Amino acid sequence: MTGRIFVKLIAAVLIIMVVALTAVDFLAARIAERTYVETLTRELTSKARMLGVLGDRGLARVNADDMEALAEASGGRVTLIEPGGRVINDSEADAGRMANHGQRAEVIEALRGRAGTSIRKSPTLGADFLYVAVPVNQGALRLAMPLDQVQERIAGIRTQLLLYTSLAFLPAILVAALFARSISAKLGRIIEYASTLATGNFKARLDHQGNDELGILGRQLNETGEKLQGMFEALEREHAELEKQERIRKDFVINVSHELRTPLASIQGYTETLIDGALHDPENNIRFLHIIRQNAERLGRLTADLLTLSGIELKSRKFQFALYPAGELLLDCIDSLSPVAAKKDIALSLGTLNPALEVFCDSEAVHQIIGNLVDNAIKYTPEGGSVTVDCKPAGNFIEIAVRDSGMGIPAEELPRLFERFYRVDKARSRNLGGTGLGLAIVKHLIKAHNGAIRVDSKPGKGSTFTFTLPADDKAAGAASRSIQTEFTQM
Repeated sequence: MTGRIFVKLIAAVLIIMVVALTAVDFLAARIAERTYVETLTRELTSKARMLGVLGDRGLARVNADDMEALAEASGGRVTLIEPGGRVINDSEADAGRMANHGQRAEVIEALRGRAGTSIRKSPTLGADFLYVAVPVNQGALRLAMPLDQVQERIAGIRTQLLLYTSLAFLPAILVAALFARSISAKLGRIIEYASTLATGNFKARLDHQGNDELGILGRQLNETGEKLQGMFEALEREHAELEKQERIRKDFVINVSHELRTPLASIQGYTETLIDGALHDPENNIRFLHIIRQNAERLGRLTADLLTLSGIELKSRKFQFALYPAGELLLDCIDSLSPVAAKKDIALSLGTLNPALEVFCDSEAVHQIIGNLVDNAIKYTPEGGSVTVDCKPAGNFIEIAVRDSGMGIPAEELPRLFERFYRVDKARSRNLGGTGLGLAIVKHLIKAHNGAIRVDSKPGKGSTFTFTLPADDKAAGAASRSIQTEFTQM
C-alpha cells in the first residue's frame, strides 16, 4: 500500500516537472529568440553605422573581394542602396542584376533618415534574413544575417537552459522523494487504520504526529474511533439490558401465570365441588367457602401488588414529595402493624429518634416501604421474637433500619432477594400469604426517592434491612425532582 502511494506521488511530481520543463522551454525559447534578435539588431545597426562612415571614402567603388571582407568582418551581408532604391554594391550578389530595393521596409526607413529593420525571405538567396538598414550619404547601407544562424544560436541557448534547469530540478526531485515517502507512510497508516475500523476493531488507535492536515486527519480518525467504541459499548450494554429485560419479562409472565394458576385452580375446584352438591354438606360447605375466600384475597393482594409495581415502573404513579418529621412517620407505620405483631407475641418497637430529623418523601410510599419490611420481619420471626425500627442521620440522607430476630437468610440467596416473585422459602411464603412482590416494590419505591437499600443477614441470627431516604429536596437529586414535577402535574 505504501509503495503504491509512493510511486503515484513520485510519478505526479515527475509529471509536474516535465510540464514545468516544457513550459520553461517554450517560454524561454520565445524570450531567448526575441532577446537575441533585439541584441543582434542593435549590433548590426551599430556595425552598419560604422560601415556607413566609409561611404564618403568611396564605399560604392569597393571591389567584390573587399566587399566580401567587409561582410565577413561585420558578420553579415553588406548592401549599399542609392536613394532611388537601386543597389550600388552587394557582398554576395551582382548589384547590376538585383531588383530595386526602394520598397523594402528597412530601406524605406533608412532613406527617411531612421534605422530600419525587417525579417523576411531574401528573393535573391531564397533564405530568411534579418535586415538592418541605416542612412548614409549615398542612400542606405544594409546589413543582413541569415536566420538559420540565429536559430542555431537560439537552439544552443535552449539546450543549455534545459540542461541547467534539469540539474536544478535534481535536488527538488530528491526533496520530493523524501516528502513523498513521508506522505505515503502517513497515508498508508491512515488507510490501514481506516481498514481496521471497517473490520469493527474500534479499540485500535492511530499513532499520529504533527499539526499538518494529515496529523489533524489522524486525530479526527482517533476521535471517530473513540466515539464508535463508545457507541458500540453503549449498544452492547443496551443489547445486554434488552436481553435481561426480555428474560425478566419471560420470567415475569411465567411467574404471574404460576402465581395466578394456583389460587384460580383452587377457587375453580372448590366452586365446582360446591355446585356438584357440597353446597348442602354442612360439614364442608363453610370450610370450602373459607378456602375460596382466602384464595380470592390472595388474588386480590397479587393484583394490587402487580398494579403498584407496574405503576412505579411505568412512572404513572403520583408522588407528592414534602418534608415530614421522621419520628412521626415511622410511628404511624409501626402503630398500624402493632396488632399483627401482638398476635404472634412479637415485640415491635421504635428505637431512640432525634425529634429534629426530617425526611423529604412521599408519605404514602414510605408507609408502604416500612409496612412491607416490617410485615415481612413479623412473618419470618418466630413467636416471642422482636422487630425494631431505627432511624439516624447519614449526611444529607437519613438511614432507616428494620431489624428482626427471625430465621435469617442464607448468603447465596441475598443477591436475588429483591427480584420479583423470588422467595427464599417458596412453600412457607405462600402459606404466609406472600405474593413475592413486596421487596421488589420496596426497592423501586426507594429508588424513586433517590435512595438505596441493602440487607445483612445470617441464618439463625435474624436480618437487617437498611435503606436511605433524602433529608431535603437537594439530597433527593435531579431524578427525584423530575419525578415530583412529572407526577404532581398529572
